[in-house]
Amino acid sequence: MSQLSAWDHPEPLALDTAPLPEYGSGSLADLLPTLAAGMGVPGLTATIGELTPADRVCVFLIDGLGWEQLKAHPDEAPFLTSLLGSSRGGTGRPLTAGYPATTATSLASVGTGLPPGAHGLPGYSVRNPDTGALMNQLRWQPYTEPRTWQPYPTVFQLAHQAGVHAAQVSSPAFEHTPLTKVALSGGSFHGRLTGEERMDLAAGQLAAADRALVYTYYAELDGSGHRYGIASDTWRGQLMYVDRLVQRLAEQLPPRSALYVTADHGMVDIPFDERHRIDFDEDWELRAGVALLGGEGRARHVYAVPGAENDVLTVWREVLGEQFWVASRDEAIAAGWFGRPGECDERVYPRIGDVVAAAHDDVLIIASEREPKESALVGNHGSMTPAEQLVPLLEVRS
Repeated sequence: MSQLSAWDHPEPLALDTAPLPEYGSGSLADLLPTLAAGMGVPGLTATIGELTPADRVCVFLIDGLGWEQLKAHPDEAPFLTSLLGSSRGGTGRPLTAGYPATTATSLASVGTGLPPGAHGLPGYSVRNPDTGALMNQLRWQPYTEPRTWQPYPTVFQLAHQAGVHAAQVSSPAFEHTPLTKVALSGGSFHGRLTGEERMDLAAGQLAAADRALVYTYYAELDGSGHRYGIASDTWRGQLMYVDRLVQRLAEQLPPRSALYVTADHGMVDIPFDERHRIDFDEDWELRAGVALLGGEGRARHVYAVPGAENDVLTVWREVLGEQFWVASRDEAIAAGWFGRPGECDERVYPRIGDVVAAAHDDVLIIASEREPKESALVGNHGSMTPAEQLVPLLEVRS
Protein backbone atom coordinates (compact mmCIF):
# COMPACT_ATOMS: atom_id res chain seq x y z
CA MET A 1 0.00 0.00 0.00
CA SER A 2 1.05 3.63 -0.42
CA GLN A 3 2.66 5.13 2.67
CA LEU A 4 0.62 8.33 2.47
CA SER A 5 -2.92 8.87 1.32
CA ALA A 6 -3.95 11.37 -1.35
CA TRP A 7 -5.16 13.97 1.13
CA ASP A 8 -2.04 14.28 3.30
CA HIS A 9 0.75 13.97 0.73
CA PRO A 10 3.28 16.83 0.43
CA GLU A 11 3.58 19.13 -2.55
CA PRO A 12 4.41 17.17 -5.74
CA LEU A 13 7.67 17.56 -7.62
CA ALA A 14 7.64 20.37 -10.18
CA LEU A 15 7.98 19.01 -13.70
CA ASP A 16 10.62 21.58 -14.60
CA THR A 17 12.96 19.98 -12.06
CA ALA A 18 13.27 16.81 -14.17
CA PRO A 19 16.73 16.65 -15.86
CA LEU A 20 15.77 16.44 -19.52
CA PRO A 21 17.66 14.42 -22.15
CA GLU A 22 19.87 16.53 -24.43
CA TYR A 23 17.90 15.88 -27.60
CA GLY A 24 19.45 17.60 -30.60
CA SER A 25 22.92 18.06 -29.11
CA GLY A 26 23.98 15.24 -26.81
CA SER A 27 21.57 12.31 -26.75
CA LEU A 28 21.87 8.78 -28.10
CA ALA A 29 19.60 9.79 -30.98
CA ASP A 30 22.26 12.27 -32.10
CA LEU A 31 25.16 9.80 -32.22
CA LEU A 32 24.81 7.89 -35.50
CA PRO A 33 23.58 10.89 -37.53
CA THR A 34 26.68 12.79 -36.38
CA LEU A 35 29.02 9.93 -37.26
CA ALA A 36 27.37 9.16 -40.62
CA ALA A 37 27.23 12.84 -41.59
CA GLY A 38 30.98 12.91 -41.02
CA MET A 39 31.26 10.17 -43.65
CA GLY A 40 29.28 12.20 -46.15
CA VAL A 41 25.98 10.34 -45.86
CA PRO A 42 23.37 12.75 -47.29
CA GLY A 43 20.33 13.88 -45.33
CA LEU A 44 22.01 13.65 -41.92
CA THR A 45 23.35 16.39 -39.69
CA ALA A 46 26.22 16.33 -37.19
CA THR A 47 24.63 17.60 -33.99
CA ILE A 48 27.19 16.41 -31.42
CA GLY A 49 29.65 19.15 -32.21
CA GLU A 50 32.51 17.71 -30.17
CA LEU A 51 33.03 14.67 -32.42
CA THR A 52 35.64 14.61 -35.20
CA PRO A 53 34.81 12.67 -38.40
CA ALA A 54 36.51 9.37 -39.22
CA ASP A 55 36.44 7.16 -42.32
CA ARG A 56 35.81 3.98 -40.33
CA VAL A 57 33.59 4.07 -37.26
CA CYS A 58 32.59 1.35 -34.83
CA VAL A 59 29.95 1.84 -32.16
CA PHE A 60 30.14 -0.72 -29.36
CA LEU A 61 26.98 -0.53 -27.25
CA ILE A 62 27.25 -2.24 -23.87
CA ASP A 63 23.77 -2.77 -22.48
CA GLY A 64 23.46 -1.26 -19.00
CA LEU A 65 26.88 0.44 -18.75
CA GLY A 66 25.83 3.69 -17.13
CA TRP A 67 28.23 6.61 -16.72
CA GLU A 68 27.91 6.72 -12.94
CA GLN A 69 28.34 2.96 -12.55
CA LEU A 70 31.49 3.01 -14.69
CA LYS A 71 33.02 5.89 -12.73
CA ALA A 72 32.30 4.04 -9.48
CA HIS A 73 34.27 0.91 -10.52
CA PRO A 74 37.76 1.91 -11.70
CA ASP A 75 39.38 -1.26 -10.36
CA GLU A 76 37.07 -3.55 -12.34
CA ALA A 77 37.35 -1.51 -15.54
CA PRO A 78 40.87 -0.05 -15.79
CA PHE A 79 40.88 0.27 -19.57
CA LEU A 80 37.45 1.90 -19.77
CA THR A 81 38.39 4.17 -16.87
CA SER A 82 41.49 5.28 -18.75
CA LEU A 83 39.18 6.48 -21.54
CA LEU A 84 36.84 8.58 -19.39
CA GLY A 85 38.57 11.78 -20.42
CA SER A 86 37.95 10.93 -24.08
CA SER A 87 34.19 10.83 -23.61
CA ARG A 88 32.14 13.02 -25.93
CA GLY A 89 35.01 14.22 -28.07
CA GLY A 90 37.46 14.80 -25.22
CA THR A 91 35.16 16.92 -23.08
CA GLY A 92 34.96 14.17 -20.46
CA ARG A 93 31.17 14.49 -20.47
CA PRO A 94 28.51 11.79 -20.96
CA LEU A 95 25.60 11.56 -23.36
CA THR A 96 21.99 11.27 -22.25
CA ALA A 97 20.03 8.17 -23.16
CA GLY A 98 16.61 9.72 -23.78
CA TYR A 99 13.32 9.03 -22.02
CA PRO A 100 12.58 6.43 -20.96
CA ALA A 101 16.10 5.10 -20.35
CA THR A 102 15.29 1.57 -21.44
CA THR A 103 16.68 -0.81 -24.04
CA ALA A 104 13.98 -0.87 -26.71
CA THR A 105 13.62 2.90 -26.69
CA SER A 106 17.36 3.58 -26.66
CA LEU A 107 18.25 1.07 -29.38
CA ALA A 108 15.57 2.60 -31.61
CA SER A 109 16.98 6.07 -30.89
CA VAL A 110 20.51 4.89 -31.73
CA GLY A 111 19.55 3.14 -34.93
CA THR A 112 17.08 5.64 -36.37
CA GLY A 113 18.73 8.80 -35.10
CA LEU A 114 15.31 9.95 -33.89
CA PRO A 115 13.92 10.72 -30.41
CA PRO A 116 11.30 8.39 -28.90
CA GLY A 117 8.41 10.66 -29.83
CA ALA A 118 9.32 10.26 -33.49
CA HIS A 119 10.47 6.64 -33.84
CA GLY A 120 7.52 5.48 -31.76
CA LEU A 121 9.02 3.11 -29.19
CA PRO A 122 8.41 5.34 -26.16
CA GLY A 123 8.64 2.68 -23.45
CA TYR A 124 9.13 -0.91 -22.40
CA SER A 125 5.43 -1.59 -22.95
CA VAL A 126 2.89 0.81 -24.43
CA ARG A 127 -0.69 0.74 -25.63
CA ASN A 128 -1.26 -0.14 -29.27
CA PRO A 129 -3.96 2.35 -30.34
CA ASP A 130 -5.20 -0.04 -33.04
CA THR A 131 -5.92 -2.90 -30.63
CA GLY A 132 -6.21 -1.19 -27.27
CA ALA A 133 -3.83 -3.77 -25.78
CA LEU A 134 -0.38 -3.36 -24.28
CA MET A 135 2.55 -4.16 -26.57
CA ASN A 136 5.92 -5.15 -25.15
CA GLN A 137 8.38 -3.37 -27.46
CA LEU A 138 11.44 -5.30 -26.30
CA ARG A 139 9.95 -8.75 -26.88
CA TRP A 140 7.56 -7.47 -29.59
CA GLN A 141 4.53 -9.19 -28.06
CA PRO A 142 1.87 -9.35 -29.27
CA TYR A 143 3.33 -9.23 -32.75
CA THR A 144 2.78 -6.02 -34.69
CA GLU A 145 3.98 -5.35 -38.23
CA PRO A 146 7.42 -3.77 -37.63
CA ARG A 147 7.42 -1.31 -40.54
CA THR A 148 3.96 -0.07 -39.66
CA TRP A 149 5.00 0.49 -36.06
CA GLN A 150 8.31 2.23 -36.97
CA PRO A 151 8.34 3.44 -40.59
CA TYR A 152 11.53 5.50 -40.68
CA PRO A 153 14.77 4.21 -42.26
CA THR A 154 17.70 3.45 -40.00
CA VAL A 155 20.99 5.30 -40.24
CA PHE A 156 22.59 2.00 -41.30
CA GLN A 157 20.21 1.80 -44.25
CA LEU A 158 20.98 5.38 -45.26
CA ALA A 159 24.72 4.74 -44.95
CA HIS A 160 24.49 1.56 -47.03
CA GLN A 161 22.57 3.42 -49.74
CA ALA A 162 25.32 6.06 -49.76
CA GLY A 163 28.02 3.46 -50.40
CA VAL A 164 29.28 3.12 -46.82
CA HIS A 165 30.00 -0.45 -45.71
CA ALA A 166 27.44 -0.96 -42.92
CA ALA A 167 27.57 -4.02 -40.67
CA GLN A 168 26.12 -5.26 -37.41
CA VAL A 169 27.98 -7.82 -35.27
CA SER A 170 25.86 -9.27 -32.49
CA SER A 171 24.36 -12.43 -31.04
CA PRO A 172 22.83 -14.68 -33.72
CA ALA A 173 19.61 -14.61 -31.68
CA PHE A 174 19.03 -10.99 -32.66
CA GLU A 175 19.36 -11.34 -36.42
CA HIS A 176 15.68 -11.68 -37.27
CA THR A 177 13.97 -9.99 -34.33
CA PRO A 178 11.44 -7.23 -35.06
CA LEU A 179 13.38 -4.83 -32.82
CA THR A 180 16.51 -5.37 -34.92
CA LYS A 181 14.44 -4.87 -38.06
CA VAL A 182 13.01 -1.51 -37.02
CA ALA A 183 16.04 -0.15 -35.16
CA LEU A 184 19.28 -1.58 -36.48
CA SER A 185 18.80 -3.11 -39.93
CA GLY A 186 20.84 -2.07 -42.94
CA GLY A 187 23.95 -3.50 -44.54
CA SER A 188 25.00 -6.96 -43.34
CA PHE A 189 24.37 -8.86 -40.09
CA HIS A 190 27.07 -11.11 -38.62
CA GLY A 191 26.08 -13.34 -35.73
CA ARG A 192 28.75 -14.49 -33.29
CA LEU A 193 28.20 -16.14 -29.93
CA THR A 194 31.17 -15.03 -27.85
CA GLY A 195 32.26 -11.52 -27.04
CA GLU A 196 35.76 -12.20 -28.30
CA GLU A 197 34.44 -13.38 -31.65
CA ARG A 198 32.36 -10.22 -31.97
CA MET A 199 35.32 -7.97 -31.24
CA ASP A 200 37.52 -9.71 -33.79
CA LEU A 201 34.85 -9.67 -36.47
CA ALA A 202 33.94 -6.04 -35.79
CA ALA A 203 37.56 -5.08 -36.38
CA GLY A 204 37.55 -7.11 -39.59
CA GLN A 205 34.39 -5.41 -40.81
CA LEU A 206 35.92 -2.00 -40.14
CA ALA A 207 38.85 -2.92 -42.36
CA ALA A 208 36.61 -4.25 -45.15
CA ALA A 209 36.11 -0.86 -46.86
CA ASP A 210 37.49 2.65 -47.02
CA ARG A 211 34.30 3.91 -45.39
CA ALA A 212 32.70 1.64 -42.81
CA LEU A 213 30.03 1.97 -40.12
CA VAL A 214 30.02 -1.03 -37.77
CA TYR A 215 27.79 -1.68 -34.75
CA THR A 216 28.41 -4.33 -32.11
CA TYR A 217 26.59 -5.12 -28.89
CA TYR A 218 26.94 -6.94 -25.58
CA ALA A 219 23.92 -7.66 -23.35
CA GLU A 220 25.08 -9.69 -20.36
CA LEU A 221 26.18 -6.79 -18.13
CA ASP A 222 22.57 -5.58 -18.12
CA GLY A 223 21.24 -9.07 -17.43
CA SER A 224 23.53 -9.48 -14.42
CA GLY A 225 22.44 -6.12 -13.06
CA HIS A 226 18.78 -6.97 -13.37
CA ARG A 227 19.14 -10.38 -11.71
CA TYR A 228 21.75 -9.70 -9.04
CA GLY A 229 22.14 -5.93 -8.83
CA ILE A 230 25.02 -3.62 -9.65
CA ALA A 231 26.44 -4.16 -6.16
CA SER A 232 26.91 -7.88 -6.86
CA ASP A 233 30.10 -9.82 -7.58
CA THR A 234 28.39 -11.19 -10.70
CA TRP A 235 27.86 -7.69 -12.12
CA ARG A 236 31.41 -6.65 -11.27
CA GLY A 237 32.72 -9.80 -12.96
CA GLN A 238 30.79 -8.91 -16.10
CA LEU A 239 32.23 -5.40 -16.01
CA MET A 240 35.74 -6.85 -15.84
CA TYR A 241 34.97 -9.00 -18.88
CA VAL A 242 33.52 -6.05 -20.81
CA ASP A 243 36.65 -4.04 -20.04
CA ARG A 244 38.80 -6.73 -21.65
CA LEU A 245 36.50 -6.88 -24.69
CA VAL A 246 36.81 -3.15 -25.32
CA GLN A 247 40.59 -3.32 -25.04
CA ARG A 248 40.68 -6.29 -27.42
CA LEU A 249 38.73 -4.36 -30.04
CA ALA A 250 40.69 -1.15 -29.52
CA GLU A 251 43.97 -2.94 -30.12
CA GLN A 252 42.75 -4.24 -33.49
CA LEU A 253 41.45 -1.03 -35.04
CA PRO A 254 42.53 -0.60 -38.66
CA PRO A 255 43.95 2.78 -39.78
CA ARG A 256 41.66 5.85 -39.92
CA SER A 257 39.21 4.34 -37.42
CA ALA A 258 37.29 5.63 -34.45
CA LEU A 259 35.77 3.34 -31.81
CA TYR A 260 32.95 4.73 -29.68
CA VAL A 261 31.88 2.83 -26.55
CA THR A 262 28.44 3.76 -25.26
CA ALA A 263 25.37 2.29 -23.58
CA ASP A 264 21.60 2.40 -23.65
CA HIS A 265 21.03 3.29 -19.99
CA GLY A 266 22.43 3.01 -16.49
CA MET A 267 20.88 1.20 -13.54
CA VAL A 268 19.92 1.48 -9.86
CA ASP A 269 19.38 -1.25 -7.28
CA ILE A 270 16.05 -0.98 -5.45
CA PRO A 271 15.56 -2.50 -1.97
CA PHE A 272 12.89 -5.15 -1.47
CA ASP A 273 10.49 -3.48 0.92
CA GLU A 274 7.12 -1.76 0.72
CA ARG A 275 8.60 1.71 1.02
CA HIS A 276 10.75 1.28 -2.09
CA ARG A 277 8.44 -1.03 -4.07
CA ILE A 278 4.88 0.26 -4.33
CA ASP A 279 2.64 -2.54 -5.58
CA PHE A 280 0.06 -1.28 -8.06
CA ASP A 281 -1.84 -4.56 -7.85
CA GLU A 282 -2.41 -4.03 -4.13
CA ASP A 283 -3.01 -0.26 -4.11
CA TRP A 284 -6.65 0.70 -4.61
CA GLU A 285 -5.86 4.41 -4.96
CA LEU A 286 -3.44 3.93 -7.83
CA ARG A 287 -5.68 1.37 -9.58
CA ALA A 288 -8.79 3.55 -9.53
CA GLY A 289 -9.77 4.58 -13.04
CA VAL A 290 -6.80 2.82 -14.67
CA ALA A 291 -7.49 0.61 -17.68
CA LEU A 292 -3.89 -0.39 -18.48
CA LEU A 293 -0.55 -0.09 -16.70
CA GLY A 294 2.36 0.17 -19.14
CA GLY A 295 6.04 1.03 -19.08
CA GLU A 296 8.15 -0.37 -16.25
CA GLY A 297 8.73 0.24 -12.57
CA ARG A 298 10.63 3.51 -12.86
CA ALA A 299 8.96 4.84 -16.02
CA ARG A 300 5.23 4.17 -16.08
CA HIS A 301 2.67 4.79 -18.81
CA VAL A 302 -0.78 4.88 -17.24
CA TYR A 303 -3.83 4.53 -19.49
CA ALA A 304 -7.04 5.72 -17.92
CA VAL A 305 -10.58 4.55 -18.42
CA PRO A 306 -12.14 7.08 -20.86
CA GLY A 307 -13.28 10.11 -18.91
CA ALA A 308 -11.11 9.35 -15.86
CA GLU A 309 -7.87 10.89 -17.16
CA ASN A 310 -7.90 13.97 -14.92
CA ASP A 311 -8.88 11.98 -11.83
CA VAL A 312 -6.07 9.47 -12.39
CA LEU A 313 -3.57 12.27 -12.89
CA THR A 314 -4.71 13.97 -9.70
CA VAL A 315 -4.48 10.83 -7.58
CA TRP A 316 -1.13 9.69 -8.98
CA ARG A 317 0.32 13.14 -8.48
CA GLU A 318 -0.97 13.40 -4.91
CA VAL A 319 0.04 9.88 -3.88
CA LEU A 320 3.37 9.64 -5.69
CA GLY A 321 4.29 13.20 -6.58
CA GLU A 322 7.06 13.57 -3.99
CA GLN A 323 8.85 10.46 -5.33
CA PHE A 324 7.96 10.63 -9.03
CA TRP A 325 7.65 13.33 -11.63
CA VAL A 326 4.00 12.79 -12.62
CA ALA A 327 2.77 14.41 -15.81
CA SER A 328 -0.14 14.23 -18.19
CA ARG A 329 0.65 13.10 -21.73
CA ASP A 330 0.50 16.66 -23.02
CA GLU A 331 2.65 17.96 -20.17
CA ALA A 332 5.32 15.30 -20.72
CA ILE A 333 5.45 16.00 -24.46
CA ALA A 334 5.53 19.77 -23.97
CA ALA A 335 8.27 19.44 -21.34
CA GLY A 336 10.49 17.59 -23.82
CA TRP A 337 10.53 14.13 -22.25
CA PHE A 338 10.13 12.36 -25.61
CA GLY A 339 11.86 14.88 -27.89
CA ARG A 340 12.06 18.56 -28.60
CA PRO A 341 8.89 20.55 -29.37
CA GLY A 342 7.24 19.32 -32.55
CA GLU A 343 9.14 16.00 -32.60
CA CYS A 344 6.29 13.79 -31.36
CA ASP A 345 4.51 12.17 -34.31
CA GLU A 346 0.72 11.96 -34.36
CA ARG A 347 0.93 8.18 -34.67
CA VAL A 348 2.99 8.04 -31.45
CA TYR A 349 0.83 10.39 -29.38
CA PRO A 350 -1.77 7.79 -28.27
CA ARG A 351 0.95 5.25 -27.43
CA ILE A 352 2.09 7.52 -24.59
CA GLY A 353 0.20 7.15 -21.32
CA ASP A 354 -2.58 9.49 -20.29
CA VAL A 355 -0.37 9.84 -17.22
CA VAL A 356 3.41 9.42 -17.30
CA ALA A 357 5.34 8.79 -14.07
CA ALA A 358 9.15 8.98 -13.90
CA ALA A 359 10.93 8.01 -10.68
CA HIS A 360 12.92 10.63 -8.79
CA ASP A 361 13.76 8.56 -5.68
CA ASP A 362 15.00 4.97 -5.34
CA VAL A 363 11.49 3.59 -5.77
CA LEU A 364 9.49 1.38 -8.11
CA ILE A 365 5.85 0.96 -9.03
CA ILE A 366 5.76 -2.81 -9.35
CA ALA A 367 2.80 -4.98 -10.36
CA SER A 368 3.30 -8.27 -8.52
CA GLU A 369 0.41 -10.09 -10.23
CA ARG A 370 0.58 -8.64 -13.76
CA GLU A 371 4.38 -8.46 -13.97
CA PRO A 372 5.83 -11.05 -11.58
CA LYS A 373 9.21 -11.36 -13.33
CA GLU A 374 9.78 -7.64 -13.76
CA SER A 375 8.66 -7.01 -10.18
CA ALA A 376 11.38 -9.35 -8.88
CA LEU A 377 14.32 -7.55 -10.56
CA VAL A 378 17.06 -6.19 -8.31
CA GLY A 379 18.51 -3.65 -10.76
CA ASN A 380 16.12 -1.31 -12.56
CA HIS A 381 16.17 1.66 -14.92
CA GLY A 382 13.95 3.86 -17.06
CA SER A 383 13.78 7.29 -15.48
CA MET A 384 15.69 10.57 -15.88
CA THR A 385 17.99 10.41 -12.85
CA PRO A 386 21.71 10.67 -13.66
CA ALA A 387 22.30 7.05 -12.62
CA GLU A 388 19.91 5.88 -15.36
CA GLN A 389 20.11 8.62 -17.93
CA LEU A 390 23.83 9.32 -18.33
CA VAL A 391 25.87 7.03 -20.60
CA PRO A 392 29.50 7.20 -21.73
CA LEU A 393 30.77 7.98 -25.21
CA LEU A 394 34.36 6.75 -24.86
CA GLU A 395 36.60 7.16 -27.88
CA VAL A 396 39.65 5.35 -29.27
CA ARG A 397 41.18 6.43 -32.59
CA SER A 398 43.82 4.81 -34.74
